[in-house]
Amino acid sequence: MIPDIVDSEQAWAAVRARDRSFDGKFVTGVLSTGIYCRPSCAARHPKRENVRFFAKPEHAEAAGLRACLRCRPNDVARDEAAVKAVIDAVRTAESAPKLDELAVLTGYSAAHLQRIFKRETGLSPAAFARALRSERVRDALDEGASVTEAIYDAGYGSASRFYADAKQRLGMHASIWKNGGEGAIVQWASVETSLGSMMVAATGKGVCCLSFDEGEEELRARFPKAELQQGGEAFKRLLRTVVEQVETPGRSHNIPLDVQGTAFQEAVWLELRKIPDGETRSYAEIAAAVGKPKAVRAVGSANGANHVAVLIPCHRVVRSDGTLGGYAYGVEIKKRLLDKERN
Repeated sequence: MIPDIVDSEQAWAAVRARDRSFDGKFVTGVLSTGIYCRPSCAARHPKRENVRFFAKPEHAEAAGLRACLRCRPNDVARDEAAVKAVIDAVRTAESAPKLDELAVLTGYSAAHLQRIFKRETGLSPAAFARALRSERVRDALDEGASVTEAIYDAGYGSASRFYADAKQRLGMHASIWKNGGEGAIVQWASVETSLGSMMVAATGKGVCCLSFDEGEEELRARFPKAELQQGGEAFKRLLRTVVEQVETPGRSHNIPLDVQGTAFQEAVWLELRKIPDGETRSYAEIAAAVGKPKAVRAVGSANGANHVAVLIPCHRVVRSDGTLGGYAYGVEIKKRLLDKERN
């Protein structure tokens, strides 16, 4: 039987939710097919009466079951060790290791390593390395280092490589991070919607802020040294698309974003954008999905650090008991957003 850390009904709930945080804690034996799976297995759920839970893969095998070829439940510990080895290698390397080198390190094929790493962290190894280096630059800038010092101390071989990464990921140069938006042009406007007054701001790369019941004062607090402008024709077209997205959810408009955060925050934001319209996830489910099942509070903080409401849908995250929890712009707007998506 499974250990005391979870009873059979909790285990079944984890299976129904495909909760990856329970992978490695038990396996699900399906007596009608003779296989056993991870709790998070993507295969169709079996009938409850055909299920038996086992603490370890070897217990399931002793009962005559074989491992599922889809989710490979007997590889959980190996997968976790591989992901940890990649993270350690990326953190300690002077330059980002190549995927083939990481594959040799872990004993996996490059394609399989890429797949399990992204499944566990929400990022590819290359994207994780870029995010880590950019995070180191921001930390160094916050501590008062010069831009050049921050770039090289973070492991970039050249300033041009850093600025190429910055342009690809964040759309703002290091001096702008350090100097409150100095040198950036941010166009903005406020517009009335069915949810009340909505403020939208964008750089040349994409939307950098979407909020409710805020205006120029709050925007200037976010970008105190940026040049704020009322939007021109191109911005007005973008604004119309944003309003359509808010008013008619369910239609994908592929709106470009210009956001920046830590590697963890960006992994959370990526996971939020995967939640289908009208559905919700708990903070614990998001923490599990980004490979940090104990980081529930940190998920809440990442939600709070999101300045692009709706387009990064932090309103779809609720408490584990199903209640709405908090929202930066008020629980009533959160409720109306979810009702709009469900209808």
